[in-house]
Amino acid sequence: MELASMQSRPAAGSTALGRRTAIMMGGAALAGLALTRTVIAQSAVTDTDILNFALNLEYLEAQFYTLATTGQTIEQIGIGTSGPNGQAGGTVTVKSNPMVPFTTPLLQQFAVETATDEQNHVKFLRSALGASAVAMPNLDLMNSFNALAQAAGLGSTFDPFASETNFLLGAFIFEDVGVAAYHGAAGLISNSTYLDKAAGIMAVEAYHAGSIRLRVFAAGTAAQQASQKIAAARAMLDGTGNDDIGVGLSGNVATIVDADQNAIAFSRSTAQVLSIVYGGGMTGGAFFPNGLNGNIR
Repeated sequence: MELASMQSRPAAGSTALGRRTAIMMGGAALAGLALTRTVIAQSAVTDTDILNFALNLEYLEAQFYTLATTGQTIEQIGIGTSGPNGQAGGTVTVKSNPMVPFTTPLLQQFAVETATDEQNHVKFLRSALGASAVAMPNLDLMNSFNALAQAAGLGSTFDPFASETNFLLGAFIFEDVGVAAYHGAAGLISNSTYLDKAAGIMAVEAYHAGSIRLRVFAAGTAAQQASQKIAAARAMLDGTGNDDIGVGLSGNVATIVDADQNAIAFSRSTAQVLSIVYGGGMTGGAFFPNGLNGNIR
């Protein structure tokens, strides 16, 4: 399947990933990244801060899937994005007519279900937070993907809405980061009820991620190699270089599950997640051009 709007693709003879080792790409701009971001000390983090951090990420996912399946934003379908004291929600930068031209009914049905799940996550977190729920920040679903394509060595442009395969790769970016973010935040939540709900959301994100990764695997060599480069870029952005695995084969063994050598899902701190979604920026950038809303930003 062709990766629409991708200006270059990995060589057909590229070596597959090791079973639990991410490909280490070049890229001087990423290799020297230092995680010196200013985030409130963990001892000062409240449950409200963590839930609002999650809400920012859920805004991003809900907008991506809703635009991909309906061509509309979540506000246009009636989901609130305002914050305390009536603060208006931000804007979404996206191309005209972003609805994905689905040709596979099963994939389209999965995408619609995922969009509904992400919308429900936004609504649930906003309800749980009440008057403390932050407004949706400004989101970028166009320039951000182009920047990531460059960082991953996939060319200068990438349109996640252009084709089914591109949609899968765009979704691949979000879901793995979401799983790692919820895993990393779990230890910071003190309220057992909130922890239970966060674990439930993480499980759903993991269902999404596994389904998407399996579909990327089935899409063929080009999609697999693109996923490997994206995973390597994420690992470089978070400063570890080794906590992410793309989809592929090592011999006859698949690397569909994104987990460490003990088959435990990777975990990322809030600073590491921010570095990925900001594209390495310190106060914003990439998917969140002006940063997240809330205390963790």
